[in-house]
This record gives sequence, structure tokens and C-alpha cells, in this order.
Amino acid sequence: MPATLLFLIDITERKALEDQLAARAKELQQLVTAYQLVNRKLTLLSTITRHDIGNQLTVIKGYLGILEAEQVDPKLSEYCTKALTASDRIVAMIQFTSEYEKVGISAPVWQDCRAVVEEAASQAPLGQVAVRNDLPAGAEVFADPLIVKVFYNLMDNAVRYGGKITTVSFSLQQEGENAVIVCEDDGDGVPAGEKERIFERGFGKNTGLGLALSREILDITGISLKETGMPGWGARFEMTVPVTAWRRAGP
Repeated sequence: MPATLLFLIDITERKALEDQLAARAKELQQLVTAYQLVNRKLTLLSTITRHDIGNQLTVIKGYLGILEAEQVDPKLSEYCTKALTASDRIVAMIQFTSEYEKVGISAPVWQDCRAVVEEAASQAPLGQVAVRNDLPAGAEVFADPLIVKVFYNLMDNAVRYGGKITTVSFSLQQEGENAVIVCEDDGDGVPAGEKERIFERGFGKNTGLGLALSREILDITGISLKETGMPGWGARFEMTVPVTAWRRAGP
């Protein structure tokens, strides 16, 4: 009579571990759901608050404008002008909070650098300033979808502070395995003592928030941003893109 060999394996411990993992996964999902709910409520609250503050600021600016137009006392007229300027800064700060709230919300994606610059140029208040886009076709960066705001801010700053500026140029260089996207202009440049300070929130004549926001947007995928131009010879911003965040698309 043939013998039968029977193996018995005790899976009690494994089953207990599986149950614990399932319980932890359920707890984690509950925490994620709770976080998403709280985040939605906070976003809604901040949106409503921004809207209400914006409406009240519009009223304030309207009355200040009337006072300024009807004011015969030069000193009081100057005060009205300063109050209007402060109101404009508050509006810009509110806009910044709206934009900052979106940073990191959407997952990074591959984006065509040349196309992003074209999109930003179509939105920026360039006036008579020309944009030269020398970025090669097919050069892509892996970045937050808000990267278009980075290029917009660079153009906007160039027009605001460039003085005699006539052209803003974009080009691509390679440093080892990394890529460097260069934005430079032919304006007045950035003073030597302000090359890092311009990235601080609140620094500058206006809100001082655009470049600070730009750095945060780029930093999500490890892209750095610095100013390397010669004072008096134009500003030069370099975005160093790590090898993991850039590629050349196409055949």
C-alpha cells in the first residue's frame, strides 16, 4: 500500500499579519479621506475669503479714486495715491495666495519648453518688449503644470525692472547630464547685492512674491533657479534641470 505524506503548515501568524496590514490600510485610507475633506473645506474658505476681500478692496479703491480726482490739496492727493498703491499691493498678494494654493496640487508632467514659453509670452504684459525663443523643439521638462507661471514671472519682472530693455531671450545649454534653461534680457540687470534677495518674499517695489513662487514651483521636481547676470548688462536667470527632469522628445 503506497504511503501518503501530508504536510501541514500553520499560517496563523501570517493570517494575523495580513489582518493587521488590512486594518492599517483601512486606517490610512480613512486619514487620507479626512485630510481631503479638510483640505477642500479650507480651500473653499480661502476662496470665499479672497472673493469677499477683493470686493471690499474694489469699493475702497473706487472711493479713493474719487477722492484723488477731486482733491485740490497736493498733500492729500499724495496720500490718496499712496493708499491706492497699497490697495493694489493687497490685490496682488491675494492673487499670490490663490496661485500658491495650486502649487503641488497637480502631479508633475512632461512639458515642451518652447511651447510653454510661447504660452507665457501670449499672457505677459510685454508692451514693446520682444521675446526671442531659442529653445529647441522637443526639449521637455518634467515639472509642475504651473511652470508656465515661472516664465510669465520672468518676463513680467524683465519688463517692470529692466529699464531700457528691448528683448527677453530664452535658450538651452547643457552642463554635464543636466540642462540649463537661460532667460536673459538687455535691460539694467540686478544689483550685485540683490541677486539672492530678489527671491525673498516681500522684497522689491511691488509684492516681491513672483520670484519666490517661481522657485517653489520649480523645486517640486528639483529644478533650481538663480540670477547670474552682470549688473548694468541685463538680468540672466538660470534654471538648472537635473537629468531626471529633462529629455529630448521625438525620433
